[in-house]
Amino acid sequence: MAKPVFKSYPKGQTVLFPASLDEKLPEDSPARLINHVPESLDISRVIDTYRGGGTSSYHPRMMLKVVIFGYLNNIYPCRKIENAPTDRVSFMWLSGGRTPDHNTINRFRSSRLKDSIHGIFTQVVRLLVEMGHSSLETVYPDGTKYRIPRESLHLCMAQVGGKTQG
Repeated sequence: MAKPVFKSYPKGQTVLFPASLDEKLPEDSPARLINHVPESLDISRVIDTYRGGGTSSYHPRMMLKVVIFGYLNNIYPCRKIENAPTDRVSFMWLSGGRTPDHNTINRFRSSRLKDSIHGIFTQVVRLLVEMGHSSLETVYPDGTKYRIPRESLHLCMAQVGGKTQG
């Protein structure tokens, strides 16, 4: 079986203006946090969905960064996510200047992430809680702040923990 080949996405590549996208991205930008999250995730099930041969593919970690950051910014349609790496510095930085089209983004979400999206997002939530960037004690389903009772919090944490370990 042929081994899959991925397109590189160098984040340190210089461009005409500015000298580096890193200079334009604030140190406290959420993009910097999202850049580290997929590096810590187990995405072996996603990588296993790629077949070898043919042209190179966008790296699944880069695609995951763009999709997660899009969701973080309430950008869900593929065409809007497609436009983000061309007109937003944070997306340009995360994608290393790569610009996947809407079909590629849609195929990534529907085919590559299909069987592993729940596990990946569970890992993301657990990682953000462990890093102290999120809490399971307060929920904002529609922008309204809700406090979760302690017993429900323990049940929720047990469910999150059980689904990622199994």
